[in-house]
Amino acid sequence: MDERKRDSIVAYLRRRMAELGIGPDDVAASIAADQERLRAARYRDAIGNIWDGKGAAPQWVMQATSAGQSLEHFAIRETAETNSTSRRAVDWHNDPFAGTRLAKYAAGT
Repeated sequence: MDERKRDSIVAYLRRRMAELGIGPDDVAASIAADQERLRAARYRDAIGNIWDGKGAAPQWVMQATSAGQSLEHFAIRETAETNSTSRRAVDWHNDPFAGTRLAKYAAGT
């Protein structure tokens, strides 16, 4: 993004925040609330609608389940962090291509 355009947008946002009485703490609190809501979500559709599984099901869930889709289809899986820690380490000492032309080519030589 062009630096002048960025500065213009920042000035506009500051001016509008001042007009509406919104402070940086209000913005930070809103962002934190959104992140907490996303962490609590148990189901998400392709568009990005989320539901925590509590209370009445939202319209998008009702429509999907009425059409025959299972609720588990929308379940949010584990995060990438938990998946990466459970992966097995690769033992490159047992690489069958070590020392061959294929290994040298793949390494960029």
